[in-house]
Amino acid sequence: MEDLETLVERAGREFDQACDTPALENAKARYLGKGGALTALLKSLGRLPAEERKSAGQAINAAKARLEQALEARRAALAEAALNDRLAEEALDVTLPGRGRGGGGLHPMMRTWQRVEQIFRTVGFDVADGPEIETDWYNFTALNNPENHPARSMQDTFYVDLKDAQGLNLLLRTHTSPMQVRYARMHPPPIKVIAPGRTYRVDSDATHSPMFHQVEGLWIDEDISFADLKGVYTDFLHRFFETDALEVRFRPSFFPFTEPSAEIDMMFDSGPLKGRWLEISGSGQVHPNVVRNFGLDPERYIGFAFGSGLERLTMLRYGIDDLRLFFDGDLRFLRQFA
Repeated sequence: MEDLETLVERAGREFDQACDTPALENAKARYLGKGGALTALLKSLGRLPAEERKSAGQAINAAKARLEQALEARRAALAEAALNDRLAEEALDVTLPGRGRGGGGLHPMMRTWQRVEQIFRTVGFDVADGPEIETDWYNFTALNNPENHPARSMQDTFYVDLKDAQGLNLLLRTHTSPMQVRYARMHPPPIKVIAPGRTYRVDSDATHSPMFHQVEGLWIDEDISFADLKGVYTDFLHRFFETDALEVRFRPSFFPFTEPSAEIDMMFDSGPLKGRWLEISGSGQVHPNVVRNFGLDPERYIGFAFGSGLERLTMLRYGIDDLRLFFDGDLRFLRQFA
């Protein structure tokens, strides 16, 4: 028994002196492993006389239990020490000043979008929003686009490989004009509405993007003339650019959904673009066929419509000369507007 007690004390000292888990496991193997000292004593029980075997076995099992208890205690102590070391390494100094977050800001496109809405609301226009996946009828047919119009082809339009509940073809809207039809069919005259939003066309180069933004405007009543169009849009440009030092002209053109139709050009009287006419919008008197598709009588109701690119307005307002800057996500560019 004296030798057994000595073995237990020696093993306990080695367990306590183990500085890490590998050293502890090596010490365990020397005493409790398959070839360990205590295991050897258990194997020798068979050589003892029968009258001594029972008491010797009890003593060895008691010693084994003490060693296993000491082993588990040392394992727990080493694990706690490792955890404390890790916590100390990863500790946060809460006395340090916090890292400030940079202030965000609106994208220049959203600044223009909100500014356009604000200006037109002040003169009585509602703001309408609707689906970006449209039917062929709302996007083309209701706007007096014939079946063979080139805008319907795959070269200009993203078609969706689905149909709506009525079996009509679906597509990504090529302009926000469908919202004029939807709004007019849901609201009685007088109708004053703008429809800003995203639009899509198969067009991508240095000056075009397959996704871009438009704002369409519509005013329908019993006595709205081309003169009202000129007055409203000219006033909008003066207020949007915050200057009266610009000229506006209406140049004859053609659009299926208006008759007569006009391109709207503007020219600054000062600055880097002074003296240069810039196309800014398409416009015109709403075509009688489109008025009928509104559900109204073209003999009674008349009005105007226009459509402007928000990117173009933004580039002119802020002096941006590359459309791709809007989509690159370059913080050096975006911070100018924060």
